[in-house]
Amino acid sequence: MATGGKTPILNRDLNWLYFNGRVLQEAADSRNPLLERLKFLGIFSNNRDEFFRVRVATLNRMLKVDHFHYDTPVNPKKALKEIGALVQAQEREFMAVYEKILSDLRLQNIFIVDETQLSESQGQFVRKYFQEKVRVGLFPIMISSLRDISSLRDKSIYLAATVGRKDKAIKDDYALIELPTKTISRFLILPTEGDKRFIILLDDIIRYCLSEIFSIFGYDTFSAYTIKITRDAEIDIDTDVSKSFLEVMTESLKQRKRGIPVRFVYDKSIPQDLLKIITKRLEITKDDPIRGGGRYHNFKDFMGFPNLDHRELEYEPFVPLKHRDLPMNRSILTSIRQKDIMLHYPYQSFQYIIDLLREASIDPKVRSIKMTIYRAAKNSSVINALINAARNGKFVTVFMELQARFDEEANIFWTERLREEGVKVIHSIPGFKVHSKLILIRRKENNDNFFFSFIGTGNFNEDTAKVYSDVALLTANQEICTDVVNAFHLIEESYRPYKFKALIVAPVNMRNFYIKMLQNEMRNAAKGNEAWVIIKLNSLVDATMVKKLYKASQAGVKIKLIIRGICTLIPGIPGLSDNIEAISIVDRFLEHARILAFCNGGDNKYYITSADWMVRNFDNRIEVATPILDPGIKELLRKILEIQLSDNVKARIISHDEQNQYKKTDGPAIRSQVETYNYLRDQVGEATK
Repeated sequence: MATGGKTPILNRDLNWLYFNGRVLQEAADSRNPLLERLKFLGIFSNNRDEFFRVRVATLNRMLKVDHFHYDTPVNPKKALKEIGALVQAQEREFMAVYEKILSDLRLQNIFIVDETQLSESQGQFVRKYFQEKVRVGLFPIMISSLRDISSLRDKSIYLAATVGRKDKAIKDDYALIELPTKTISRFLILPTEGDKRFIILLDDIIRYCLSEIFSIFGYDTFSAYTIKITRDAEIDIDTDVSKSFLEVMTESLKQRKRGIPVRFVYDKSIPQDLLKIITKRLEITKDDPIRGGGRYHNFKDFMGFPNLDHRELEYEPFVPLKHRDLPMNRSILTSIRQKDIMLHYPYQSFQYIIDLLREASIDPKVRSIKMTIYRAAKNSSVINALINAARNGKFVTVFMELQARFDEEANIFWTERLREEGVKVIHSIPGFKVHSKLILIRRKENNDNFFFSFIGTGNFNEDTAKVYSDVALLTANQEICTDVVNAFHLIEESYRPYKFKALIVAPVNMRNFYIKMLQNEMRNAAKGNEAWVIIKLNSLVDATMVKKLYKASQAGVKIKLIIRGICTLIPGIPGLSDNIEAISIVDRFLEHARILAFCNGGDNKYYITSADWMVRNFDNRIEVATPILDPGIKELLRKILEIQLSDNVKARIISHDEQNQYKKTDGPAIRSQVETYNYLRDQVGEATK
């Protein structure tokens, strides 16, 4: 536990690792289908890589600043040491879980085999596959020729190969081979033998066929060991005003590929002489983060582990529900005009958003569409709908966030694609992101403008919308829509202030608004009135808000937190936070919605937002929270929060010891994601009666 002044605050980086530990728990949980557990290992691995690229890289930068005086609550040297210890402990747990999953797979007659375990017929199959599919994508680098460390890619894995001759007629040599996983699957399903299924990894296919690469040079002994570099993902943005922001970001992304390594991992069975040669060539010293591990790395690829026709080993197919207020073959704009509508995907289909954009693109009275895009799908129907709108003569404006970490290249591509079709694309200034999720549709009716708005908690990304749980408000409330108009003005004219009547907007007034709402609850508690708050976020880190929640707790306000990821607040401290309860839910879908509820003296207030409670969200991003005015939607949110707070299957208790203990209660098992689906399904049933 770290302290900011006298206020107990948990270390955010260690706290994040404990969150990732909850993902690892899902991989270990035998209640989950077996192949889903394997995929959770992939999610854990991918999360950890990103943690090193961003957070560990930041701490390394802090450590290297000359005369660093540790003015912040974080001592980078101490933090890196604690992170290293926790990462190693989690890695041991990871390998134990992986071995258990492999054992359970064998009980299902599913075998992951390596190059030493192939039968003769399997070997022939693998060699043929190598010759036809793999060999063309391999371009070995001889280590003796390696001069530039930046030639090794982040997010890739390499085989460090030793080649030689038994008679020593040729001196041993060494090569690096990048696995071409961007074009070839990491997994190959081998021919079935009886009722047994076999899978071999691409790594081992290459190991098995090393002779086909190097034997022409006279070598007859071969071995290969995995290595991997993780690089600093921070982008240094050029401030040259003569360049467009698009040019600046394009050049900065090239710099990222040459980012400083923040971690080097390798197969611990690698010969020491080979390891020494590699680390010397890569300019890696004993002071750098270096770790020996298992035979395989980049477990993120296991998120795409093949099914093998064992449907019972995966989650049951998920069928999105119809929305009671959006019947088929009826105008969505007409439905929104009649009443506010809330979407909750993936429980309800993201396709409604595509249909909304399609309708707006062909409606003769719609004049313009404005939209913010932070992350889009690889083959984005959203982008295609906007292009179609522009082709239909609508004025389409897209704010494309070029600083969306790890999606910068994709967003540069979409920028160019949209501009080709006549869409106006605008970008932010360096260091300031637009994270709000907004659509504004302007329709001309009786010579007046009438607006429709979408305000959501998640990205306009139909791929992630299948696995991220988010909510969104569709409204024709003109006061809210006028604020959305002004939000777009704020985006387009960054330095011009705007006043907002309904929306809460960062960096304008969001933190202060929440402080005032908490102060209102504190006043009600002082009067002996009911006072409570329910806050559902991805992360709770902002120190000002943590301190305010502590004060609200001390004043008698009952506070319930649902925080999926980082939570630096410590619940249950006597005299400080004993009125605060906090849980984290990790399950089939990534809990991504941000929902806030305030008692407000009995006149309950509900809000949804794109913003977590972090400094960056309040101060360095344009974020939006919208009030929920419709009584039916308020009741919907109340019920969803109630279900989540009752979860005793996938909820973990957030506490000072960060042990990720499951929440246990008497009575029937309540798995909130299942119960939420059932609740929304029953609503559709009620609507059809």
